[in-house]
Amino acid sequence: MRQPLLLFNAKGIYCAQADVYLDPWKPVDKAIITHGHADHSRWGHKRYITHHTNIPIIKHRLGDIKVTGKEWGETFQVNGVTFSLHPAGHIIGSSQVRVEYQGEVWVFTGDYKTEDDGLAVPYQPIKCHTFITECTFGLPAFKWTRQEEVMGHINDWWAENRSEGRCSILFGYSLGKAQRLLKHLDPSIGRILTHGAIENMTNVIRSIADFPETTLVTRDTKKEDFRGALILAPPSAHGSTWIRKMVPYVTASASGWMTFRGARRRRAIDKGFVLSDHCDWDGLLQSIQATGAEKIISTHGYTDIFSRYLRELGYDARTEKTQFEGELAEMETAKEKEANT
Repeated sequence: MRQPLLLFNAKGIYCAQADVYLDPWKPVDKAIITHGHADHSRWGHKRYITHHTNIPIIKHRLGDIKVTGKEWGETFQVNGVTFSLHPAGHIIGSSQVRVEYQGEVWVFTGDYKTEDDGLAVPYQPIKCHTFITECTFGLPAFKWTRQEEVMGHINDWWAENRSEGRCSILFGYSLGKAQRLLKHLDPSIGRILTHGAIENMTNVIRSIADFPETTLVTRDTKKEDFRGALILAPPSAHGSTWIRKMVPYVTASASGWMTFRGARRRRAIDKGFVLSDHCDWDGLLQSIQATGAEKIISTHGYTDIFSRYLRELGYDARTEKTQFEGELAEMETAKEKEANT
């Protein structure tokens, strides 16, 4: 029996025929990278391959690396294996990886979402035999409200705080979530200020996306500048000395985990907005069905529960352990941690 086209080993997801890894978590010679989040694009590989819009992002985070950019759907071969990248809709530059060898097709999603956020190239289902999918929010409890409605609530929340003379601090991951929020904030309400980690990352992406004007928060920012403004900050800034001079303020978090009220209480957040860059329950099931795949491998999230449900539907479904985190934690580089001070 021929070995699987993609294997899971101690370094990552491995294509032995091509000697290529997908989003490896330990240093390898050749790595195909789905997107710029730190749990998927790590430092130390000899050669990186990714979508060209992701190159400035991973260079900002990883420094001087040897990287090759590809277009959507552009095929490239390594030892008879055909690879191509396809939109994942997760964040700007995020890709799925299609792998084909001797008529067998596998697709690795990386992280993905099915809702068009108006910023990332929307997710495209790819036909395959085996589908490797995340299931960060693989429970029926996770069902997203449309982005337009959520952003309407966020802008209304900001406007109300401004009318009461308070600052609105909105927490979102520095890559992806922060830019999605920024894209749809209403700048007519007031000024938008940013934490250094978000400002730096947004500036990297401004060449390929249209964002409202922002102002970096510095030590010289005056107390009156915060009144009525909205401040975008990474979750790691919550509870830090960085936000003390913004009093009076109200805090909010934009995350899929805000589905659960307990998550908001544990994080000591005043307001929670359910907005995720991952699929909800229905999005996962619809994506799997659209691929036509019979074999499904779940890599991170509610893997056991989700795979059990898929088996009840008749799929050949199993789980694999990885070092991917999904929305479990804010992933920061040393540069971003320095910007917290």
